[in-house]
Amino acid sequence: MHVDIVTLFPELFDTFLETSFVGRARTQGALTVERRSPRDFGLGRHRSVDDTPYGGGSGMVMRVDVLVACMESLDADAGVAGRARSHRALLTPQGAPLVQATAERLATLPALMLVCGRYEGFDDRVRTFVDEEISLGDFVLTGGEVAAMAVVEACIRLLPGVLGNEASTREESHSPETHGLLEYPQYTRPAEFRGQPVPEALVSGNHAKIERWRREQSEQRTKQRRPDVFARYEARDHTDASRKTPS
Repeated sequence: MHVDIVTLFPELFDTFLETSFVGRARTQGALTVERRSPRDFGLGRHRSVDDTPYGGGSGMVMRVDVLVACMESLDADAGVAGRARSHRALLTPQGAPLVQATAERLATLPALMLVCGRYEGFDDRVRTFVDEEISLGDFVLTGGEVAAMAVVEACIRLLPGVLGNEASTREESHSPETHGLLEYPQYTRPAEFRGQPVPEALVSGNHAKIERWRREQSEQRTKQRRPDVFARYEARDHTDASRKTPS
């Protein structure tokens, strides 16, 4: 998978791209990354990338011409290298929330471009030059770089061979294999710590009992912590049951 990152601060990604499984993915060739700053296409002697907003208001707004020039330069490089044009994702609090299904979809793309905003925001016309908008949640960051790292990590861990154990990405919170539920509790040694023992079911050696306990714990934990997720799970479960019912 190839990832283009449009950012005014490419150096913020230095350690991130060299560490843990992201760094391993690059070493293995599963991930290639190109970072490019809109500053390279800035205007005037100071390479300006922003301007005051029309209509007045506080802060500065990133220019559409500069951002689009940066994105198109990456597309041109892809053409020269024989790569597919990157799917463009704008990182903004106004975008669709990043969920596991989004990460799974993006991970299947051969090339992805993540566009990071800064300052007060960007000229709204930028939206017409991207394929989708992504948000980490209902809060605001100073820039899109942290969000870009989250998207990269969520996607790259799904690529074959990156984590080493393929099952790690199947039995976890929000995955299709867990029906979108939160993951069940996990335990390891010691068998007891300060009066808290490992649940009896997990040390029983009875695989059916372990599986049943884990499913019950996932449902209980999701119902308590994420009632919105549990409601979707119940609705889907009832829909599936009705489809199986003979007419």
